[in-house]
Amino acid sequence: MSGRKRIQVDESEWYRIQRKAQQLKEVQRNIPRLIEDVRSQTRADIDRTFAGVQQRQRRHEEAVRALSDQTRQLEADTTRRLQQQAADLHRSLDETAGRIREETRRELARQHEETTRALAAERAERRAEMTRLSQDIEVIKAGEARAEEMVRAWLADARTMAALIADTLPHERYAPGALNRLTGRLATVEHNVAEGRFEAALAVAQETFHSLSDLRVDTEHRELERCSAQSEAVEALVRVERLIAGNEQRPVIGPDGEALAGYRLDVVHWSEGEFDELRQEAADALARARDDVTDTDELRGLRDQEATRLEQALGGTVERAGMRHLASQIRVNLADAVAQTLSDYAYYDLVDGKYENADARGSYYAKLRNGANGNEIVVNVSQAERDSDQCVIRVLSYDHDVTAEAELMDRARAIQQALEADGHRVSAPECEPDTPGGGQLPTPRPAPRPAEQRQSRKAAE
Repeated sequence: MSGRKRIQVDESEWYRIQRKAQQLKEVQRNIPRLIEDVRSQTRADIDRTFAGVQQRQRRHEEAVRALSDQTRQLEADTTRRLQQQAADLHRSLDETAGRIREETRRELARQHEETTRALAAERAERRAEMTRLSQDIEVIKAGEARAEEMVRAWLADARTMAALIADTLPHERYAPGALNRLTGRLATVEHNVAEGRFEAALAVAQETFHSLSDLRVDTEHRELERCSAQSEAVEALVRVERLIAGNEQRPVIGPDGEALAGYRLDVVHWSEGEFDELRQEAADALARARDDVTDTDELRGLRDQEATRLEQALGGTVERAGMRHLASQIRVNLADAVAQTLSDYAYYDLVDGKYENADARGSYYAKLRNGANGNEIVVNVSQAERDSDQCVIRVLSYDHDVTAEAELMDRARAIQQALEADGHRVSAPECEPDTPGGGQLPTPRPAPRPAEQRQSRKAAE
C-alpha cells in the first residue's frame, strides 16, 4: 500500500529574519577599482564625443576664412567663443568623470547659460551695426555695380553658411525644416538681383545670412548640451554595468551574519536567468547612450530613470538569488527534520538525499528505509510557489505490507508536531488524491550537493 500526505510549512518569519540579517538586497558597491574603471571608461567616451566636436569646429574655421570681409570677423569671433565653450565643457566633464553630481550639473548648466547669453548679446549688437552700415543710403547711391557687388557678397556668404550647416551640424534634430526655408529665400534674392532690385535683394540676403548664422550657433549650443547629457548618461550606465559585474558572486553568509571564508553565492546561477536579462538591459541602455542619434531628452531619461531602475532591479535580483539559495537549504533542513522524526517514530533510516534533476534550485528528495520490514518512505520538500516563503512537505509511503490509513495519518501528524516543536508554523496534514501508483519510487537523478550548499548546511546546523 502507498499513501501520500501533504504538510505546508510557513517560513515567512525565518525569511524576514534572514533577509534583515544578511541584507541580501544591498548591492556591493565597494568593488575594487569601481570608481577608477567608471572614470576611465567615461573619459574615453568623452574624448570620443569631443573629438567629433573639434573636427566640426575646424571645418567651421575653414569655412569662415572663405567669407567676405563684411562677415568674416563676426563669424570668426563666434567660432572662437563656441570653441572656448566646447573646450571648457570638455575640461569640466573630464575633471568630474566618474563622480558627476547634481551640483556639478548645475554648475555646467550655469556656465552654458552665461556663455550663450553673452554670445547672443554680442552677436545682436554686431548684427545691428552691420545691417545699419550696409543699408546706409550713401552705400546704395554708390552705384548699381557696387550695390550688386554687395548683394552678391552677402548671397555667397549665405550659401557658404548654409553648406556648412548642412554638412556639419544635426540641424534637422533641433530645427526641422529651418535650413530648407532659409535657403529657399536665396532664390528670391537671385530673382531680385536679376530684376535689378538691389535694395530689396540686399535686405533679404542680409537677413537670410544672419538667420543662417543664428541657426548655426543655436544648433551648436544644443548639440553641446546633448554631448553633456550623453557623457552623464554614459557615466551613470557604466557605473551600473560595473555594479552588475561586481555582484555576479556574493559571500555566503553564516548564521552569525558573517561571510563564510572560501564560499561564494553564484548570483547568476541562483537568479535563474534574471541576472543575464538585467545585464543585457544595461548593455542595451549603454549602447543607446553612446549612440549619437539619441536625443537629449532620452539621454536624460537614461541617466535619471533607467540607470536608477537598473540599479534597483539589481538589488532585487541579488536578493531573490540569495533567498532562493537560502530556501534551497531550508528544503534540506526540513527533509532532515522529517527524517529524524521518522527515525524516532517508526525506525526509518535515511539512505539517500538528492535534488530533483541534480539542481539545487529544485525540490529536495530524501529516501528512508525501515530495516525490519523493507518499507520505504520518500520525503519531497518543495516551495509552495516560485519565490514563496512557504514549503510543502510530501510524505510518500511505500509499504510492502498493508498499512492502515489511520497509521499513515498518525505518522504525518508526528512530523507536524515535531516541526512545530522546532518553531515552524505548520498546517495540518492532508491526503493528496494523486497517490503514486504501482509502488514505484520517484527516481530523481542523484546529484552531489554543491560545496556552497554543504557549507550553508553546516552553518545552519
